[in-house]
Amino acid sequence: MGPADSAQHVDALHMRACVVCQIALARETKTVELAVAGCSFYEMENEDFSPSLTPPISPYIEESLSELSHSKPPLFCCVSDHSRDGGRLFSPDGYIGRGSLKRLLLRLDPSPTDYETDTVDLFGFPWVTETALVESTKLLFGLFRQQLHRLENLIQSSSHDFGQASSVHFEAEEIRKHCVTFLLYVKVFISRYLEPSRGMDNGTVHPYEKLEAELPSVLLGELHATVLYIGKLRDLPSNIHGAFSIQNQGKLLPPSWHLLHLHLDIHWSILEILHLLGEKMLGQVVYAHQFMNQTGENLTNISLFEEHCTHLLCDLVGFAINKYTKVRPTDALTSCHYLCNCTKELWVMIIHLLDHRSKASHTEFFWSYVNKLLRILLEGTNVDKTRQHFTAHCKDPLGFSWWLVTHLAELYQYSRNGAVEGKKVEDNWSFVEELLKRSCDNQGGVLEEQLRMHLQCCLTLCRLWDSNVKTVTSLWEYYSKNLNNAFTIPWLGLKGLMSVSKTPFSMLELVKSCCSEQQSPDLYRMANSFQIFLRIVALQMNKETTGTHPWKQIKGRVYSKFHQRKMQELSEAGLMNFLSLFLVLAATAEVEDVVSRVSDLLGLLNPSSISTTQKALIWRGLFAFILLYEEKGLDIGVLADQLSLAFQQAAKEFYLKTTDNTRKLTLWTLLSTYIEGVQEVFETSSYLHLSEEKLLNEGFVMLLPACRESELHTALGFLQTVLARLRSVYKRTSQSLQQSHTAAAQKAPSPFVAKERHLAIACALWRNFFHFLKSLRLSQTPPPQLADTAAGFSLLAVDMPSTAPSDLQPQPLLSIMQNFGWDEMLNPQLVSRYLSHLIQNSALVASLSGVGSSSYQALSVRSWFRCVLQHHINVTPNADQTDIGRVAGKECKGNADQLSELTRLVFKLPEMEMLLLKAQIEQSAIKVEPRPALSLFIKAVGRAYAGLQTLAEKSAMVSKALEYAGDILKYIKPYLVNKGPPEGLQLSYWTVGCLVKHWALILATSKAQQLLFRIIDCLLLPHALFQQDKGIPSPMLSVLRDNLPLFLQGLSVISTVSQTQGAYLKQQLRNIIQQYFGRFLPASPSLSAIVNHPILLALCESSSSPRTAQLRRTVLQVITDGYMQFKGHAPPPRLASILSFLHEVLRRSDDSDLTSYTEPLPAVLKCLVLVNEPQVKRLSTETLQLVVEHCQAVARGGPCTQLSSVLRQFVEEHMGVYDLQVYNVLEIVAVLEQSIVIGLIPTTSRCLRDTEHKRGLGKNTSERNAYKRLLSHLGDEGQAEILNLDNE
Repeated sequence: MGPADSAQHVDALHMRACVVCQIALARETKTVELAVAGCSFYEMENEDFSPSLTPPISPYIEESLSELSHSKPPLFCCVSDHSRDGGRLFSPDGYIGRGSLKRLLLRLDPSPTDYETDTVDLFGFPWVTETALVESTKLLFGLFRQQLHRLENLIQSSSHDFGQASSVHFEAEEIRKHCVTFLLYVKVFISRYLEPSRGMDNGTVHPYEKLEAELPSVLLGELHATVLYIGKLRDLPSNIHGAFSIQNQGKLLPPSWHLLHLHLDIHWSILEILHLLGEKMLGQVVYAHQFMNQTGENLTNISLFEEHCTHLLCDLVGFAINKYTKVRPTDALTSCHYLCNCTKELWVMIIHLLDHRSKASHTEFFWSYVNKLLRILLEGTNVDKTRQHFTAHCKDPLGFSWWLVTHLAELYQYSRNGAVEGKKVEDNWSFVEELLKRSCDNQGGVLEEQLRMHLQCCLTLCRLWDSNVKTVTSLWEYYSKNLNNAFTIPWLGLKGLMSVSKTPFSMLELVKSCCSEQQSPDLYRMANSFQIFLRIVALQMNKETTGTHPWKQIKGRVYSKFHQRKMQELSEAGLMNFLSLFLVLAATAEVEDVVSRVSDLLGLLNPSSISTTQKALIWRGLFAFILLYEEKGLDIGVLADQLSLAFQQAAKEFYLKTTDNTRKLTLWTLLSTYIEGVQEVFETSSYLHLSEEKLLNEGFVMLLPACRESELHTALGFLQTVLARLRSVYKRTSQSLQQSHTAAAQKAPSPFVAKERHLAIACALWRNFFHFLKSLRLSQTPPPQLADTAAGFSLLAVDMPSTAPSDLQPQPLLSIMQNFGWDEMLNPQLVSRYLSHLIQNSALVASLSGVGSSSYQALSVRSWFRCVLQHHINVTPNADQTDIGRVAGKECKGNADQLSELTRLVFKLPEMEMLLLKAQIEQSAIKVEPRPALSLFIKAVGRAYAGLQTLAEKSAMVSKALEYAGDILKYIKPYLVNKGPPEGLQLSYWTVGCLVKHWALILATSKAQQLLFRIIDCLLLPHALFQQDKGIPSPMLSVLRDNLPLFLQGLSVISTVSQTQGAYLKQQLRNIIQQYFGRFLPASPSLSAIVNHPILLALCESSSSPRTAQLRRTVLQVITDGYMQFKGHAPPPRLASILSFLHEVLRRSDDSDLTSYTEPLPAVLKCLVLVNEPQVKRLSTETLQLVVEHCQAVARGGPCTQLSSVLRQFVEEHMGVYDLQVYNVLEIVAVLEQSIVIGLIPTTSRCLRDTEHKRGLGKNTSERNAYKRLLSHLGDEGQAEILNLDNE
């Protein structure tokens, strides 16, 4: 551009400024003010300069010249309206949210929509947009500093008066707006109008061109002056720093908050302006000539940028130091290093700006600045140098450096738009390697609590940055020397203690957590430093690299640290760390190579010097490797052989009787580890096709017989799991044979290969486990798990019958069910639990039907029948009062629940459902409680038989019923032998009584008579009953009393319908009544005792039924013949009680057959004649009255010949001796029924005369008078007989 062009350019600018010139009248006073206001900052330092400045012109502003509205400039703001910003990470009003950072880095206009008019309003006055900064640089910066001074004064003068809070807030906000607007104007001006300086011709130079050429230097000086004026952030008063901690910020903020954030705006804007200045100058260095002339020191845009950036970073690091002092190690990663979101935004922008300048101009990048500052902290030898950079004292420089670098690395994730991006992050490994050396320096005294935090930070950096093998090798150098360390933190309590994994699965889960990409926020407490190191190893191994794989770089370093002496020095904690390390390596690298090396290294250990605990840990580790093999689909044969051999040796020692109990307890720790490991292998394996059968070796043959109860519980639980898992996988494999086209089947191994492996596993189970189970089946107290395990083998026989041993062939399922379900020698709890697993299993039912076993349902019903009967066999008397009793009570409840479940299942059997249908019993009537269900079953069988018509059906039903009942007396024999417990005796007699009553028609048949006779001989008429020195024990007599009615009612029917043994059974019935009537009869008549007499109760079920009538006649006959016979004149014992019982029987009877009433009458009449006891008299009279009244009711007004016959015989037998007593009896009868006595007049008169004739003394006047008194009550017939007597 030539001189003419320059002149034209300047003239154009002045033409556009004509509007301002019209209102800028030259006044001398204002000219002076302008001169003063335009003084530089350095001149102000030497003069008594008042900070009160005035604009160059009076504020004469018309509406036409008013400032056009501009958009709000970007600024730091912690206050965010979440409803407006949508929950962004940075404020939408900030530099990132407004796109300022993005435009800065892309060399775009800082504010493209602003400052487009001819004038701009700065500090309340209009200025020419394109020339203001050139012509009034010092004036504008002076006004800018004046506003700062105003804001500082506002803080000092402001009070805590809430009434002024609003006005103070808005005034401070307005001041800040002016300042930020000015700074934005400077950026826009530089971006739009500043051009690189060009050489001046010797010709005339326009004054504006000169000012424009000097602008970069002047601007640099003003920026430096501003830096000096505002000072460093750390030098602000504490009350200003306190604004960082303002929480729950509202709409009204204190001026200190505005000043603090304005300082942040200024510091960042200076960096922006300096960067823009350098960009616009096209690499030319800008010198501050005025500063250099005054001080003699160089000041360039580059040096000022670096100096100011360094100071700003020092301030930010200093703030982070202050915050770090309050951070606990456990919260290191969750506690950020910035004081508010504004400082976070400032950190992000500095990162982007420095790295952008580094790439464009080859200057120092961000990490270089930070590293230099942190090295000053870490060295700490030069206190003055440290204080020069940081006023805050850092007690833990190493921990702080880790913490700050980690959080700064996380800020690298933010893009220039403020969004989190997954792009590659600039790393700082060189400095982190220095930190690692310091952290792993054994002489540095770094504690575990610090090391955990350091490695947690390192782990985070590994996630963010590219792979770095030196990290692993540096850490391994430290941990290889400290493998035996437990890495605990005392103040963390139990969480701080090292935990040795209890199972292989938990060990593998720990390894998986180390290999997981997810990082728990509570990792500090959950994992020790070594485990965090393992996470770093796993992470580095899984990193994608373009060069050599990390494993090849660290493999030799890891392996070389282990030799025989090193291995033998490992403690339990060391072994755990050793195994964990190699598990991580196996999971992330070449698993077979790692496992081979582990086996070789473990082989270096001396078996005699390894404790059992260590050996158990090694076994768990090897099982963890097996689980890893399973996940990767590798054959486990080699590892399985190695473990199996060790297991067999331990099991052999455990089996030997010479091994003492203490040693056995120690060995069990090892053996249980093996069992748990094998169980986890089977639970984890998807297809069981990787040589798992090698784990089920002959060691179990020696182990199981030597196990005690608790140990056997563990072993059987393991066996159940293996059986269930094998069957499940086998079925799935069988389905894959049919569905080979599915995706799941395509991922599975060859079905034929898998099936071959499954058969091998099944054979190993039969060979090494089943024979021991079979030996336990007849135990009196078998373990509860025996039934579950036997059921598992039964179902295995259904799925894979060919694998069963030869002694169970050709039908292994039937053989097993006979051994564990139908054998009558088995424990009932074992049977009920075993059958509950099987009888409703559809596959098993189909298998039994396939082999032609039709009686399995009847056998199962019989087993259930026996289980119910023997439910109380193992109950201990008075057990509830002891601890053992309480345990037994819980077991008893569990057995009862199991029996209820079996009951429910039995009643769902097709055969049982058909039986209930024939008996016309609804399903709703079924109860799951064993005793009600048993009663229902017995009734159902009896009803079903009664409804049959043909002989063949009845014969088949008798056979079926006998099959159901089995040897019932054998089932209840333990109760009879032990005379208890009471519940068992009660259940036994009640059940057999129900059978006798409800199966009376069945027991009357010839097939069932043998069972009936045994019942009578064992329960009702045992030999002890006839031995006076023994007798029936009281417990048995008590339950017999309760259940005797059932027996009597059934036997009465049986004796009636039996065609072959009727007479014998009737005699047995009479014997039973004869034996038990007197045993249960009270010594004196008691109504409660009489009415509860079992024989009386047997007669009260239905007094009108034929079976009751027959039983009543038998009872009356037995009582009359056996208990009412006089020995001479001596009455029988307990006569009053007998008469009371007899009276109650007759009172309750409504039999139309008078034989039941007249048969005991002679004995009653004899009591009236021979016994003078009042109670006997009364009871005899009441009984006589009852008989007479009933005979009258039956005769219905007609003659009662049977009663008359009995009375006639009574008169004939007793008139010769007991005349007066006979007359008294007849008087009683005459009162009740006169006609009967009238009919006896001839007999009575004849007996009177015969008596007189025998005596030979003539008429007996006294007897005749007594007889006449009787006749006087007999009406005309009596009067006529009196006349006959008188006329003789």
